[in-house]
Amino acid sequence: MTSLNDNAAPARYFALIPAAGVGARMAADGPKQYLPLGGKPMLRHTLDAFLGSALVAHTYVVVSPDDGQIDAVVPPAGVTVLRCGGATRMDSVLNALRALAGEVRDTDWILVHDAARPGLTPALIEKLIAGVGADPVGGLLALAVVDTVKRAAAAGVATLPRDGLWLAQTPQMFRYRLLSDALGAAPDANAITDDASAVEGLGLSPKLVEGHPRNLKVTLPADIRIAEMYLAHGH
Repeated sequence: MTSLNDNAAPARYFALIPAAGVGARMAADGPKQYLPLGGKPMLRHTLDAFLGSALVAHTYVVVSPDDGQIDAVVPPAGVTVLRCGGATRMDSVLNALRALAGEVRDTDWILVHDAARPGLTPALIEKLIAGVGADPVGGLLALAVVDTVKRAAAAGVATLPRDGLWLAQTPQMFRYRLLSDALGAAPDANAITDDASAVEGLGLSPKLVEGHPRNLKVTLPADIRIAEMYLAHGH
């Protein structure tokens, strides 16, 4: 019998969507992932992108234990709800990875994606998977900075060189064991704003794969109109 952690088995791809946040900056009545966007909840757009990719074996969404809205949002098949969301994004992802122990192999790839990035498409998912390939570390979607970057400080405003600067997006894709170890070793959950930063904390360098502006993170009320514009133009 083949062991679950047999590294010779072909690696699979699993989506993991932390959705336990409250969306405080959105100034909405409830969590922003459930706000209507283009006729359906924001989170459902995100789930549908993964369901539309033949490369993704299964999708997991992580919510707070007392979340009362998720059951009406998830489709009847292809998505499993994990009610183990934590106080921070990192806590939610780490709790979910621990819950998946025994379900996935150490060498399987985990694609962690923000619930509030509804503009993701199956094509972008497949571009990330192809771009990372068999990279020993993993990688993420990102956009090269094209605007002039300013830094405001007490001493005044300064212009920073933009060469080599990228804006991180998601999914961020790492093997199950590496991602679990990186998050488990992170000293401060509040300082880990994305999974790649935890992996970088181990001295490793994730690969950057060019993303797309449509994959923006809906953070402020004005972002909703932009996201709906992209969604209206399809994939």
